[in-house]
Amino acid sequence: MHFSHPPHWVTATDLVPYEDAVSTMKARVKAIQEGNESELLWALEHPSLYTLGTGAKREDILDDSLPSFETGRGGEVTYHGPGQRVVYTMLDLNKRTKDLRAYVWSLEEWLLLALKELGIGACRRDGRVGLWVPEKKALTTATGEPLDHKIAAIGVRVSKWVTFHGLALNVHPDLSHFKGIVPCGIRGHGVTSLHKLGVNVKLDEVDQVLKKTFSKVF
Repeated sequence: MHFSHPPHWVTATDLVPYEDAVSTMKARVKAIQEGNESELLWALEHPSLYTLGTGAKREDILDDSLPSFETGRGGEVTYHGPGQRVVYTMLDLNKRTKDLRAYVWSLEEWLLLALKELGIGACRRDGRVGLWVPEKKALTTATGEPLDHKIAAIGVRVSKWVTFHGLALNVHPDLSHFKGIVPCGIRGHGVTSLHKLGVNVKLDEVDQVLKKTFSKVF
């Protein structure tokens, strides 16, 4: 379905405290539900912290040196911080497709297309939300699975079929902070970023690719 008025895209220039982002999203979602505001794509960075989704286990935080925040999105524990492009997607599925699985698939597809434009071949993995880059050296985990490295996380929430929260793409964050958690409750696999993979792009360059590929999926 195509819209005559695409979602508004806003990019924050300063780090946005997580609590402020959540309250802003809730207000915007309510306004969209009431027909008073347009859909919104909000690109930002957070100060370093860990967030716990509705499926998170507190024991998956291994290092409590960073602040943590329990939030209402789906998923488990993840890290947010500078150098990571977070995009919060406030879309009205009442006007699109009222199917949460299809929506998550579309977020993944959007990221896959963007990463492909940036020269990265990422993939989905059954049972693991988010996007993964296979290890080129053919290493395996302790359970014998091929070793993957997570490059993007997805965690969403829906209220009256209006979405919020969204995705986090690792551009050039401090990857050492991921060692303080069990990312998304998944053990044995790694975490990577565009810069670690040799794609030394800036956040605004990533934004341009995300804007370009969004309309190919949504």
